[in-house]
Amino acid sequence: MSRPTLSLVLPIYNEEPVIPELERRLKEFLAEVGVSWEVVFVNDGSKDRSFEMLKAICEQEPRFKLVGFARNFGHQLAITAGVDYASGEAVVVMDADLQDPPEVVSDMLAKWRDGFDVVYAVRAKRLDEGIFKRVTAALFYRTLRALVGVDIPLDAGDFRLMSRKVVLALRALKETNRFVRGMVAWIGFKQTAVSYVRPGRFAGETHYPLRKMLKFAADGIISFSTVPLKVATWLGVFSGLMAVVVSGWSVYERLFDKTTAQGWTTIMIAVCMAASAQLLMTGILGEYVGRIYDEVKRRPLYLVADTVNATRDSDEP
Repeated sequence: MSRPTLSLVLPIYNEEPVIPELERRLKEFLAEVGVSWEVVFVNDGSKDRSFEMLKAICEQEPRFKLVGFARNFGHQLAITAGVDYASGEAVVVMDADLQDPPEVVSDMLAKWRDGFDVVYAVRAKRLDEGIFKRVTAALFYRTLRALVGVDIPLDAGDFRLMSRKVVLALRALKETNRFVRGMVAWIGFKQTAVSYVRPGRFAGETHYPLRKMLKFAADGIISFSTVPLKVATWLGVFSGLMAVVVSGWSVYERLFDKTTAQGWTTIMIAVCMAASAQLLMTGILGEYVGRIYDEVKRRPLYLVADTVNATRDSDEP
């Protein structure tokens, strides 16, 4: 059986209000794309009727495929499962909320035909996002790029096209705490960008509240950088310099100013600085040790409960 040229991978979590419009937009785009295709939906433990609605769509069109998780495993693992089940020569990962417009995929395919293995979509403008989200997103991408030592594109999410060889390389990376856009950047190969205006959600609410955004940022930094561990060295140097300053001040007070309470200020400063540095580094070490613990358990990345029209791709890296 020949492979389709294009696979679209769409993680789904509680997208019931969006699915009818998503189906319409996908069918409209795929009717004009001009290549053979398949669509792989990954239901990430939705609590609404998303799975039932997607199942009905897939039963009408065998090129629409559905993978249903046994529970919610998270967006990054839903992407991972979609890539595992996708069989196309070019695999595009995109969100289901229509903030990643299907029409941009045509530009990605053009770049892929020019010989690029990864084509990532850069958000030239974000519509319907508050100033807090825009500022924190900009800071996150720039901080991440400065820390990780991997050329992760600025202002680019998981919306991207990957060639077959990149997909096989990505499948070989089995870490539990996954940061897919960083992993794709780490893999390398020939990469380029297309820009687009990111619209607001078609319906519903974001599935990335502040708590999940912070965890996502921590996964990105800790998975690709040891800089937080090196903070211990910087804190040690800073504490040593402060100790010299405080020692000099204490000697001055002891020799020339007899009115201060003997030793109280020095002790309090030293104790507070040492305690804060120790607690900070204990927390950072705990994050790294926790991830080591997750890796050594060697549990499956995800568990599939149901599939419709979908079989796991047999290619191995």
